Amino acid sequence: MTKLRFADEGEAADLCAFLTRLLHYDRAAAVRLQGAGEAVAVYGSPASFEVLAVRAVRLAEPAESLDVTVSAGELLEAVDEGAAAAVVPAAVTGPAWAGLLPPRGGWRTESALTGEELRGLVAAAVAEFRALVEEIPPQERTRSALDGTGRRIWSRTVDGTGLPVRAVHAAQSLGFLRPGPGPQILSCGSWLRLRTPYGSVAVRRAGRLGGLGVGVL
Repeated sequence: MTKLRFADEGEAADLCAFLTRLLHYDRAAAVRLQGAGEAVAVYGSPASFEVLAVRAVRLAEPAESLDVTVSAGELLEAVDEGAAAAVVPAAVTGPAWAGLLPPRGGWRTESALTGEELRGLVAAAVAEFRALVEEIPPQERTRSALDGTGRRIWSRTVDGTGLPVRAVHAAQSLGFLRPGPGPQILSCGSWLRLRTPYGSVAVRRAGRLGGLGVGVL
């Protein structure tokens, strides 16, 4: 049995918030945990966004040997916020993305935008989606029509960086685009990444999760 002791109650609360948001999109969500010194990286892939998200949680005690994929729901239930601790649940057979993580290092800055700019970008995209949906006759608002409309909007890229707008939307939906130091758009090989002080979202340039590499964002 592996027990995680978080740096403080705030770290435990942030982890619970991240897991809750992942479960909002997929009640059967899994997360991969990787120990990295005095922190543990918690990877997840929120359904429909086609991105890989990671939240680094500070620990009171190192967990260097930890590397396991578990149920997000079971991990959420195992977190004791008051005690700032959690017992790691039993391992599960992870989805394909869990074995294909971005590289540990070698990232370079592509663009630095303010959180306000990125939040505005998402708000504009949401407003455009709603307006376009309103233009579709009610009898033609099929799932296929809605998905196609959304795909055209969310596949656009941010300032020519190649990062799809859906990655920014995912970052906001997961609580990563909070007020504070500006986010950065980074690249490494075929990977692109939106990094904020509260978490990261990564995608392949081709728009699909894949490729080799294991590391911590």
